[in-house]
Amino acid sequence: QVQLVESGGGLVQTGGSLRLSCAASGIMFRINSMGWYRQAPGKQRELVATITSSGNTNYADSVKGRFTISRDNAKNTVYLQMSSLKPEDTAVYYCNVETYYVYWGQGTQVTVSS
Repeated sequence: QVQLVESGGGLVQTGGSLRLSCAASGIMFRINSMGWYRQAPGKQRELVATITSSGNTNYADSVKGRFTISRDNAKNTVYLQMSSLKPEDTAVYYCNVETYYVYWGQGTQVTVSS
């Protein structure tokens, strides 16, 4: 059974930092990419950052220079280091793992107060 366990969300003030983690288990196929998406109230889910098995990264323009995605292939874990957080970063953040199938985490709330 596939499980994506997310952690690290919470409440932080503007300019603060948070680190999200997502550990994947039970995945039988080779993981191609791992990433993070977010969904703010009343908005569609959007890409935040992705990273391939070879380490190639892709970021949304809104987070470039502030967020850093990384992964530990041995642990099937992906991280998102978020710095210089802004109120507009407030959202539920979802872990995404792509193999032959696509898997989603349950989401973790990130709230940035002004």
